[in-house]
Order: sequence, then C-alpha cells, then structure tokens
Amino acid sequence: MSLALSPKKQIDIVVPVYNELDNILLFIEEIEKVFSTIPYNYTIFFVDDGSKDASLKTIKATSDVNTNVKFISFSRNFGKDAAMQAGLHISTGDAAITIDADLQHPIEMIPDMLAHWEAGNDIVYAYREKANEFVSLSHKISATFFYKLLNTISDIEIEDGATDFRLTDKKVVRVLNGLSEYEPYLKGLTKWVGFSQKAIPYMPKKRMHGETKYSKRALLRLALRGITSFSVKPLSLAIYIGFAFSLLSLLYIPYAIYSLIMGLNVSGWASIIVTIAFFGGLQLMILGIIGVYLGKLFINSKNRPHYIIKESSL
Repeated sequence: MSLALSPKKQIDIVVPVYNELDNILLFIEEIEKVFSTIPYNYTIFFVDDGSKDASLKTIKATSDVNTNVKFISFSRNFGKDAAMQAGLHISTGDAAITIDADLQHPIEMIPDMLAHWEAGNDIVYAYREKANEFVSLSHKISATFFYKLLNTISDIEIEDGATDFRLTDKKVVRVLNGLSEYEPYLKGLTKWVGFSQKAIPYMPKKRMHGETKYSKRALLRLALRGITSFSVKPLSLAIYIGFAFSLLSLLYIPYAIYSLIMGLNVSGWASIIVTIAFFGGLQLMILGIIGVYLGKLFINSKNRPHYIIKESSL
C-alpha cells in the first residue's frame, strides 16, 4: 500500500522495556532503517519498566548520542500496560505506535500501518493471523479460550491474537490519557473507545534474544484483569448459579418426606460430606468473584499513581 505525499508528521514510537538488553540496539537499527524510507519524523520513547539487567544503561548511553531516542525509567516494575500508558502520556506526535522491544512485532509493517492511518483510520492494530511454531500449544489454547470468553461476556470484541502493536492517532491518545482507571487493560480500552479502526494480520517473528516475560500466572492475571475491566456478567452469573442450585436442592425435600413416611433410614454421612463440600466450594467461588470486583474498587479508591518515574531524558 503506497504512502500519500504529505508534510512530515511526527510519529512517537512507545516501547515498553523489561530486561531486553540484547534487543535494544537491534531495535533502534531496524526503526532507523524503516523511517529512512518514509517521509515522517520519529522519536523512540523507551519506557524501562524496572529492568534488572543493563537495558536502562544501554538506552541512556544511546539517548546521549541519538536525538531520536528518549527514555523514562520506573522506580520498579509496574507492568507492560503501565509502561505503554506512560509512553502515551508523554506522546505529543501526530500518532503514537506501541510496539514490543523483542523484535517479534515486524517493524517493516510500520509503513503499511501509516498508510492505513493516512487513509482515515484513527487506530491501526496488528493481530496474529495464525499461531506458528514459536507459540506453544498450551498458549494457543489458553489464548483462544480467553478471547472467546471475553467476547462472550463483555461489550467489546477483540480478535483472537490481537496484540499491543498498534498505531493510535493523537486524538485517540488524548482520550486514552483522560481515562483514570487503575491497572488499565489498554488492548480492551483501545477497542472500547471506538473511532475508526483497522486490523491488519501479521506473523510473529522468532524472539532473537532473551525470553518471554509472561509466565502462565502472569497471563492468568492479565486475563482476569481483562474480563473484570469490561464486564460485570460474572457477578450476574454467580446469582444465576446460586439460584439454580437452590432450586435443585428443593428436589431433596420429596425424597426426605418419602423416606420419613416409609420409615427408611436416611443414612450416608459420605453423601452429606460431599454435598457440604460441593456447596461450600460453590459459595467460595461466588464470594471470590465478588471479592475480585470489590478489590478493584478498593484499589481504585486509593487513587495511587499508575506508575512512578525515577528518571527520564525529557
């Protein structure tokens, strides 16, 4: 797709970084190569999310000699969404592109994203067209289940394989920056705000250096945050489950009356224990669902900052 001729616009590249030492310089090199072929100015905003390796040291050294590279550094690890949010907060360009530093997002797709943006799309985001050999079977299954569940119980729809590799127009950035919820799920919020959106498929590359920062536990927390951020249907589901099992328990009354009239022994401590354990577990599950929502209200009520900046080059 060809790019329309236009005055040079400013594109901000927001890059969350957590222990990506071996990828930093390669990433900058790839960005420079792409932008040397297109009529745009650019700035790379690295957001160091409390890296434990020398990522920040490398970024600072590069920033000293490369005017296109800026950085901010968190006081600790606040999470990828907080890092992207911080980058959007400091973005002043005509558009912002969020992209991972691990080089799995194809940087060469940026001109195509810009072309779709120039064609009138306010948000252009990439999604994995299909999983490849770099994605484990368990991750494929869990990701597919998560997106189906999220799309079923929430008011937004996210493609299976949607990523944080996206271009966002400055007017959308302003809207996103105006949202104040704690632990934002930006992938969902970007869909929720609306505007004109364009999805383009891509095939993820193999990670060149380092390893993924998302454990199964972290992915589960992310999924839980995504679901509870955009739907209260789990609370309604808890009501329906409780009501259904209350009705089912009424079926035991005729059996108890029949046994009393016929003089049958109502024996079976095992069945009683199993029943108590089952309903006890059900109650705990429902209380857990309620607790998650109450916890989010509690955290939001504290009005703590989403992140703390330790130092920056701005």
